[in-house]
Amino acid sequence: MILGPILRFLGADPQENTWRVSCLIVIGGADAPPPLTWSIGKGKKTKVEGVEIATHRDRRVITYAIEAQRGDEPRAVDYRLGAGRGAPGSSFKIPARGERPRSAFASCCGFSSLKAMKTVNDKYERWRDLLTVHAAAPYHLLILGGDQVYADPLWESIRGLEEWNEQSPLIANVLPMKPELAAEIDDFFFDLYLHRWAQPDYAAALASVPTIMMWDDHDIFDGWGSYPPLRQSSPVFQGIFAVARRWFRTFQLHLGEGGSPELLVPERGLTYAYRIDDIAILALDLRSERRQEHIMSPESWRAAFSWLEGQHGLSHLMVVSSIPVVFPDLTRLQDLLGRIPGEQELEDDLRDHWYSRAHQGERLRLIHRLLDHSRDRRARVTLLSGDVHVPGLGLIESTRPGDGLITISQLISSALVHPPPPASVVYALDKIMSERGEFDRGITASMQSLPGTRRRLICARNWMSIEPDDATSWPSRRRLWVHWRIEGETEPYTTVIAPLDPQ
Repeated sequence: MILGPILRFLGADPQENTWRVSCLIVIGGADAPPPLTWSIGKGKKTKVEGVEIATHRDRRVITYAIEAQRGDEPRAVDYRLGAGRGAPGSSFKIPARGERPRSAFASCCGFSSLKAMKTVNDKYERWRDLLTVHAAAPYHLLILGGDQVYADPLWESIRGLEEWNEQSPLIANVLPMKPELAAEIDDFFFDLYLHRWAQPDYAAALASVPTIMMWDDHDIFDGWGSYPPLRQSSPVFQGIFAVARRWFRTFQLHLGEGGSPELLVPERGLTYAYRIDDIAILALDLRSERRQEHIMSPESWRAAFSWLEGQHGLSHLMVVSSIPVVFPDLTRLQDLLGRIPGEQELEDDLRDHWYSRAHQGERLRLIHRLLDHSRDRRARVTLLSGDVHVPGLGLIESTRPGDGLITISQLISSALVHPPPPASVVYALDKIMSERGEFDRGITASMQSLPGTRRRLICARNWMSIEPDDATSWPSRRRLWVHWRIEGETEPYTTVIAPLDPQ
């Protein structure tokens, strides 16, 4: 076996009380896919045959479907690939019937450059911390909010791209993608997943917690979707995107070339959603259709909100937005950065955020729709984001007529592996966060101090857990406890998200 096993969450069936998981491996082309055998405790063993979803040269990508029954108590699902004591495998936990899942959230699981990598002594320390906590109190879901791999080295490692990049824009933007260059790019992305996801601590997490993943720019390359139109639509850029998209679908979504019922608009983007009892997770694809003038097409927004309108009885909606919806206006930071010596990590991201003037209307429509959903369905809404390489807590408040007071929390956890920006940049960001911004009449947003501190951002790597309350009475049992686990800190920073009272 070349890579794996890698688990992905495929949904929970309320009628059958099942927890559906996919297991992915990569094997050599001449190897027969081993059968997967799984069981709950010492119960009956179930054998599953693999399905080939992709090939690359002499390697094959195989997936297996596991449907485990939820019981009155949480259960452990043990699985093995092949026969014998040495057969690879692991186990994962599923929640009891009606129990809310314990989830971990992280983003930015790699390095944007060799320079960034050299600033970190222990690259996977946060992964080991996550695994330690998981071993003591297992997580049912691992939500990864973007940049699961960093593809930026392709510009230095593929000579054909270096040569293309040296051309004048007038020539480079119209040059066709040569077949031999396309093949090199295909090799690069496939091998990138094999190398990055084989790192022991990363691999251990992917094998023991079913994942929900959504990509961001570095899964393609830095700034994808925010380049000038002619560059963005150039044959080479589009060729890179097509390859990155194929392997994202394969490795992160466990999908072949066909469609999938979970993708809301499969012909346009990769937005998808899951319902787990009274909780829903909506993962927005902010990269497939991204352009300087918009982030998602009107068709994709309609599909996302149409799905949401069909969800009745929700008490909590979690929306994965790889880039924070609530964050400082980075155009103001640009002036401050000009007075700070040296290259700054966040400068490249200034045009890539929701605060870009072209995206502000789109963001406002998103906020209005989420506030409307919270008010009309009496459901709590929480945004989960990464990207910015610092943890943070944002708050949207609405006092629109008829709303009373509606709030949406923005939870930011970034980065798990990538180093934080320079302390001077984080300090500058914190200074411009003290003001409450106005989205629209009656709608404001602000960055809050992290619990127990006066800091709105912390200059350290981190990950976050989202854990249900263990109380049995209403409304305590509907609370979610959020813990930011910060490198170098012995205790987490904790906040609570309370449910809305039904009316």
